[in-house]
Amino acid sequence: MQPATSPPTTTGSLPNELTAQTSVSDGDACELSIVMPCLNEGETVEVCVTKAVTWLKNNQVKGEVILADNGSNDGSQELAAAAGARVVNVTQRGYGSALMGGIAAARGKFIIMGDADDSYDFSDLGNFLKHLRAGADLVQGCRLPGGGGRVMPGAMPKLHLWWGNPMFSAMGRIWFKAPIHDIYCGLRGFTRECYERLGLKSTGMAFATEMIIKASLFGEKVAEVPITLYPDGRKTQRPHLRTFRDGWRTLRLFLMYSPRWLFVLPGLALIALGIVAYALALPGVSIFGANLDAHTLLFGSLAMLCGFNSIWFAVMTKLFAATEGMLPEDPTLNRLMKLVTIEKGLSVALIGGLVGIVLLLIAINDWRLAGFGHLNYSSEMRLVIPGATLTALSFQAILSMFFIDILELHRKR
Repeated sequence: MQPATSPPTTTGSLPNELTAQTSVSDGDACELSIVMPCLNEGETVEVCVTKAVTWLKNNQVKGEVILADNGSNDGSQELAAAAGARVVNVTQRGYGSALMGGIAAARGKFIIMGDADDSYDFSDLGNFLKHLRAGADLVQGCRLPGGGGRVMPGAMPKLHLWWGNPMFSAMGRIWFKAPIHDIYCGLRGFTRECYERLGLKSTGMAFATEMIIKASLFGEKVAEVPITLYPDGRKTQRPHLRTFRDGWRTLRLFLMYSPRWLFVLPGLALIALGIVAYALALPGVSIFGANLDAHTLLFGSLAMLCGFNSIWFAVMTKLFAATEGMLPEDPTLNRLMKLVTIEKGLSVALIGGLVGIVLLLIAINDWRLAGFGHLNYSSEMRLVIPGATLTALSFQAILSMFFIDILELHRKR
């Protein structure tokens, strides 16, 4: 028997956990809202809504189906309404904007979101609701075999299936401790309280990825359920995903939510490289016949300046992001901020700056003693380069300490 190439149109009986009333009106309590973002999905939206409505009725779930329409002009709204959905028009364009509008209009305690292209089976949502009822804050679908899912032939480009999605999912597990294997899966359920706590900002395709990242960072209870991905049911409409554009946006989002990987680790590596360069160049060490001299000192100074800049950016980003609710508070950073007050930081910076200025003054005095003529380039650069570097680092540290103090005042208000 050949495997199915599209989702089944009817649902069987579900586990005993799914027991609730079936219909919901404006004055009734609503347990579940199924939200579908839509932009010209006329070929598939009717079947998706029908499956969702039928599943709610067959399993006596008190819920609703919402179509969050993002400006369709192909009759999608009328088709969805005729199939039993409540249509919400969202004027601000973007996948995330459509979902935000649909979720804002939803009345359910729980929300399940999924695309209206007939690639997800809305007649098989039992595991999502079961986990939500059991206390999960977010239930993520998994289409990939690594998480027990299944991708039907032709349902996902091979580059996405074997490289892009597994790579970014692995990065999510490593960088953010996200307990998932399919970070891009758009079929997922969550509680209203969880959604409101996360305060998502992305208005485009990054909305779904941001949800996973923030749920992991803020310690939400995340569960994963395997699902089957079917081929896109649309024949004339191109998929909204763009491989390299959306891949870059995912990487950018990862970096934005991980100052450690964006700033701290590169900064520490650059500082270490600069220290090694100084340790070899100041005494004039030769390696494989190459004399490490003033030029090596210049490269070492460049590495240290960039590295210190990167570390300062990490601290300021962490403080700002925690203030704005983008990232959780960092206990290690908070302890460090209590230990290193602005007065202590300024004192260290001023001492470093004075040392740098003294080295520069010694070099100027050597020039004076030479009648402001030619100097020994190699020996004088061993004064000028460290002196200039220390002075620049001191100036940078003083400005950064005052800016951090401004951020701290804002946080304490």
